[in-house]
Amino acid sequence: MGFSHKIATLLYCFNGRDEVLLLERAQEPNLGLWSPCGGKLRTDAGESPHACACREAGEELGLEIGPSDLHLTGIVSEHGYQGQGHWLMFLFEVRKRLETLPPAHREGRFGFFARAALASLKMPQTDVERIWPWFWEHRGGFFAAHCHCHADGRNEWTLEESRVAGRWRAA
Repeated sequence: MGFSHKIATLLYCFNGRDEVLLLERAQEPNLGLWSPCGGKLRTDAGESPHACACREAGEELGLEIGPSDLHLTGIVSEHGYQGQGHWLMFLFEVRKRLETLPPAHREGRFGFFARAALASLKMPQTDVERIWPWFWEHRGGFFAAHCHCHADGRNEWTLEESRVAGRWRAA
């Protein structure tokens, strides 16, 4: 495939009850599915992943944050996602707790969900297979993973780096 990478940030935001904020997407990619909010880096402007995450928090959540309010939990690359392109995604946990549900906007509507409720939501296949399990396992730590998405719907995963809450583990 002759795709170039699309580079994006995902924001993992929580409220005071440790419920995660998800967006039911009103647009592609992942139309009608629940996922963390975020957006594409302005690569033409040389925007950094941290700057993109802060900008997206302001645009989508009305939340003013700086790079020190973020924890980079993971980097996930997807080869040939939905046969449409390659993605490089930076997964940030936002340290500030949200007090209210952000209003719906052009990207979709928001909801807070307890961890146990995630299994009942319609989510992207890659999120369900590995991204969420690895996010929970590495929360407060770091992981890097690669997914080779095959045309037949099969996904081949490689955990390339793993640091679980302060300790390194061979991947």
